[in-house]
Amino acid sequence: MLEKTVVVGKKYVVVIPAEIRKKIGLKEGDLLKIQLKDNKIILEPVTLNPFKILEEVIGEPYSEEKDEKETEKWLKNACSRY
Repeated sequence: MLEKTVVVGKKYVVVIPAEIRKKIGLKEGDLLKIQLKDNKIILEPVTLNPFKILEEVIGEPYSEEKDEKETEKWLKNACSRY
């Protein structure tokens, strides 16, 4: 386990040490999920999966085969109007 001690700065800012950032590939602008569990703070990188987001938005799993056919149908129909 990699462990470092850091200082809590103004406005409660905590800097994640470079060694840890590099090990997990964390970059400026990335999202972190923060949890409190058993009086411990847990930070986890959030990986955005566009298909998971799409599933949450439309309410069903993304199916490339099915959704691609529906998209082609929609495009053909939309183009035939002009």
